[in-house]
Amino acid sequence: MYRRRESWEVCVGGVLLGGKNPIRIQSMANTSTMDTEGSVAQAKRIVDAGGEIVRFTTQGQREALNMQAIKDGLRKDGYTVPLVADVHFNAAVADTAATICEKVRINPGNYVDPARTFKSLEYTDEEYADEIKKIESRFVPFLNICKEHGTAIRIGVNHGSLSDRIMSRYGDTPEGMVESCMEFLRICVKEQFRNVVISIKASNTVVMVRTVRLLVKEMEKEGMAFPLHLGVTEAGEGEDGRIKSAVGIGALLCEGIGDTIRVSLSEAPEKEIPVARKLVDCIAECAQLREEVKAAIKDDTVTLTLGETSWEDLQLKAAMTTGALFIDGLAHKLEIRNDGFTKERLTDLADSILQAARVKFVKTEYISCPGCGRTLYNLEETIAKIKEATRHLVGLKIGIMGCIVNGPGEMADADYGYVGAGVGKISLYKGKQCIEKNIPEAEAVSRLLELIDNDMKK
Repeated sequence: MYRRRESWEVCVGGVLLGGKNPIRIQSMANTSTMDTEGSVAQAKRIVDAGGEIVRFTTQGQREALNMQAIKDGLRKDGYTVPLVADVHFNAAVADTAATICEKVRINPGNYVDPARTFKSLEYTDEEYADEIKKIESRFVPFLNICKEHGTAIRIGVNHGSLSDRIMSRYGDTPEGMVESCMEFLRICVKEQFRNVVISIKASNTVVMVRTVRLLVKEMEKEGMAFPLHLGVTEAGEGEDGRIKSAVGIGALLCEGIGDTIRVSLSEAPEKEIPVARKLVDCIAECAQLREEVKAAIKDDTVTLTLGETSWEDLQLKAAMTTGALFIDGLAHKLEIRNDGFTKERLTDLADSILQAARVKFVKTEYISCPGCGRTLYNLEETIAKIKEATRHLVGLKIGIMGCIVNGPGEMADADYGYVGAGVGKISLYKGKQCIEKNIPEAEAVSRLLELIDNDMKK
């Protein structure tokens, strides 16, 4: 039976999450944070669609300060939605944002540690302990600002932006991701600061699910019960993005893990909200159904029978019900039965779920971010061009990233990467290696295709 994990209650600008409160749904704006009018309008659309928390990127002090103008514009029109500042690389920006926004997201991978360069570093235990002290000396003043202003924080670990320090000691592993988070949580506990939400995300659903499960265990060992925010980062768009999100987020929701969620789609952010709502609304049904199909696994095959009339509902429920079974290696084949849809279409859906769970690769996988104010090119248009030209390449993984925050790291297991490098400039990657830097945007898609084509000929 479905039973939700017990967690501490957190207040984000009047919205309560964790504890016995409903699972909250949120999204992130992709407007420029300096575009006050556009940002206010987009936040309204997110709220009108059912979003309960809205996040904005604040890459510098001026963006952090302009959050006040965005906040004023929303409050003037009666929108009380809590606003979250998303901070990377600059701890001073987090200090400023904490005086304005209801919540500030910081990334442990680059809050004090320098941005990762994929270099291997060596530390003695004493040197490593000194690095933790550096974090504490910078983090505690930020917590004091948050205490003064009643600001919540999100400690948001991303698989793609672990520091070189963590990577050197723990490797690119769930253990490394969890320790990156726990370093900050221990300081929060020490400072008696509980107004904290945690996210620990990856574009790989297997990594995401296993890491969140491990984090829950580690928190329990140390007497912590911070609420969890769930998401599959860089899930993509369209059907694949929805299925991938349902596999990862749904696997954990059905286990009672998760207090707030975001479905990260490379689409207009308000389109994420109905998908997230459907996942939350069908938790109990999918959790029960999972137990039934788990008990009936035969010949390495999960057989799922549903009676949906909506194709999207069928996609989400099928992925949410079965995803964890494949992530855990309990089966490797899926048969979906549902009257009203052709056998071919149901087989394609089964294959998409198996690919999202990293079991079977039958088509190109696109690891694309949802975009934010850092994205300096038309993400949706670019994704469409790349997909049209590469969809025939079975098993290839292509990362399409708005900027360098998670770009090279989150797409590290991709074969190729297309990453925004600045205004009108794109860098191309092969694995983690940058092959071409600062290509004019107008040439970048054709140069990516040329790179792939040349490798295929070899």
